Amino acid sequence: MNELAKDLDWNEQSAFRLLKAVLHTLRDWLSPEEMADLSAQLPTLIRGIYFEGWNPAEPAWERKKSDFVICVRNSFGYEPEIDTDKAIGAVFRLLDRHISHGEIVQVRNSMKKSLRQLWPEE
Repeated sequence: MNELAKDLDWNEQSAFRLLKAVLHTLRDWLSPEEMADLSAQLPTLIRGIYFEGWNPAEPAWERKKSDFVICVRNSFGYEPEIDTDKAIGAVFRLLDRHISHGEIVQVRNSMKKSLRQLWPEE
């Protein structure tokens, strides 16, 4: 949380809400296999947040970038002064720094091209 809060110049509570919103949306976006592979590399506390409230029986929605951003915004809460794309990008950069490069490539490649644009450049 501290690292994300510092990256965004936010307080830790807002950084936690954002991390949770992005992780839940990402989890629901990935195939079950990719979701499990990513979770295996998360620290225990973050893995708990990742799986909190997970319902594998729920159907997936359309997988466009705009739908991903809307899901994050709905979970995080709409705040007009926050650029949601940049906030999501900050979480993706955080994951990029702490998850193996190979796993990040697999996660990124499992998404539509428009959504991959939120990930940091290789």
